[in-house]
Amino acid sequence: MTEKKKMTFHDFIHNDNTVGYVFAAPFIIGFCFLTLIPMALSLYYAFCNYKIGQEAKWVGLENFINLFKDADFGNSIMVTVQYVLWGVPLKLIFALLIAMLLTKPTKLQGLYRAIYYIPSLIGGSVAVALVWKQLFGSRGPIVTMIKSLGVNGFNFFGSKTWAFVPLILCNAWQFGSSMLIFASGLKQIPKDYYEAAEIDGAGAFKRFFKITLPCLSPIILFNLLMQLISGFMTFTQAQIITQGGPNHATEYVSLFIFTEGFTYGHMGYACAASWVILLIMATITGVIFKTSKTWVFYEADE
Repeated sequence: MTEKKKMTFHDFIHNDNTVGYVFAAPFIIGFCFLTLIPMALSLYYAFCNYKIGQEAKWVGLENFINLFKDADFGNSIMVTVQYVLWGVPLKLIFALLIAMLLTKPTKLQGLYRAIYYIPSLIGGSVAVALVWKQLFGSRGPIVTMIKSLGVNGFNFFGSKTWAFVPLILCNAWQFGSSMLIFASGLKQIPKDYYEAAEIDGAGAFKRFFKITLPCLSPIILFNLLMQLISGFMTFTQAQIITQGGPNHATEYVSLFIFTEGFTYGHMGYACAASWVILLIMATITGVIFKTSKTWVFYEADE
């Protein structure tokens, strides 16, 4: 039998696995301390009566039972779902339309893409939310223009029906990242498909629905999931523009969790709400993945 060679320090340093672990260490450390450990603590506190600075007291399922009895929590879920159902499709439609326009060869194509991507970089900031609040405020240019048409007493933020409209439009305005992904996907569609369709006499609409959408369906699935998750996590716009009003009309789940945890100090209750939303999002994501087999087209499956 051959004697097993002992690994020296020099061998350890120059080992490929060691190099890989060294480069991956920042991510692993960040994931553990900024994601994994906080999630574990959040799950523990969800079963506790806990306030920051005080000792956590185990209460079992009490927080979850109270959540399902809480009308404000139920309202925040309905408001968030309404926001997602309106905002996500609108954002994806805008992103796809602009991507189709920007994939046409022009000299300023790169500049156009950069301009359209800027809202995604700054759209979630507090400064832009404040500007958006002024635009749709009672004395803002949007409401002033509406009043000039003879509609008196109109106020976006004073109406439960119209308060969420500026938030949806602000979200749809940030379509840059989805647009770039769509633009990349459009470039991957073989031109032979369109040439063959034109020879067969297919018009622009038929080519769009029979070629473009099926070939883009994997990218549509990706963007749909990303924007769905982003929609459930929306916080900045609602906090800055409407503060959840009027009468909880725009109190999204993230804002409800923030209010319970940091305003009222019910941190255990807020953690329980976070896990309920995580389960809801996981369920919706699972349903989308399960049903995607019927509408997502992969060339490898031909």
